[in-house]
Amino acid sequence: MLTTRFTEEFGVEHPIVQGGMMWVGRAELAAAVSEAGGLGIITALTQPTPAALALEIERCKALTDKPFGVNLTLTLSVNPPPYAEFRQVIIDSGVKIVETAGSDPTVHVEHLKENGIKVIHKCTSVRHALKAERIGVDAVSIDGFECAGHPGEDDVPGLVLIPAAADALKIPFIASGGFADGRGLVAALALGADGINMGTRFMCTQESPIHENIKQQIVGASELDTQLIFRQLRNTMRAARNSVSEEVVEILDKGGRFKDVKDLVVGTRGRKVYEYGDPEAGIWTVGVVQGLIHDVPSAGDLVRRIAADAETLLGNLARNVVVSPVTAG
Repeated sequence: MLTTRFTEEFGVEHPIVQGGMMWVGRAELAAAVSEAGGLGIITALTQPTPAALALEIERCKALTDKPFGVNLTLTLSVNPPPYAEFRQVIIDSGVKIVETAGSDPTVHVEHLKENGIKVIHKCTSVRHALKAERIGVDAVSIDGFECAGHPGEDDVPGLVLIPAAADALKIPFIASGGFADGRGLVAALALGADGINMGTRFMCTQESPIHENIKQQIVGASELDTQLIFRQLRNTMRAARNSVSEEVVEILDKGGRFKDVKDLVVGTRGRKVYEYGDPEAGIWTVGVVQGLIHDVPSAGDLVRRIAADAETLLGNLARNVVVSPVTAG
């Protein structure tokens, strides 16, 4: 069994996290991951109201008695969600782990910590991770450029970002972006991380609440089948390459602004992709790691397989790698 600072701090068996995913992070998936020894996470804003989130948390509790968390993604919008109410539901429901992402989480971290809740903050740079450490989060999740969704504007891949974070941080951190199997877990640990966070890989599991057509689309795709949109707006987002994402890029390349593409990228269209199985219905996020995904196992089997493969690989490396002594001069 792989024991790291993260597994010890958060009370899980395996250093494998199913991160928050809009429209995907529901009770069945989170519970299956947690029941297998990983850390499953419900996505708060997938639920239409704080009251609905309370019911979703109770559903997850009915499916597992192991630790699971709730993701609270903080976005800047004209009509922001009632974050304080969502936060209070999390506290009142007795959830002990929260993953925050997006804007400055300071106010939320303070309130959550006062109520004995551990906080993981998702970052795309070392400087943001250091700020999160200063405000008192218990761990950070470092997103490399390979990730789905918003990779930030620095374009630093995990091979550099993970060891850079290891050199700078004192608190535990998990690596995100580009992970799908035991090889990735071993690589992340070797680079200094305390575990891995996976989104796209968990989309392709039996408990994932998205249409089977989309799961098979990911299985059949390569690492080349994603598209970076919003680059021109300095709000880069990695999405599946389809007719909609291509049109968005074309409009912005010609000098268009967000108002010119907003009807193409509206979230309700992306939700229809997952509900009805039409990969061309809207913008939907997926990472380059889809090129490493070749099946749709149960989430529990996936967690156990990754952990077992990582342990086997570490054992093989220990037996087969010969380290030559360093000679002076």
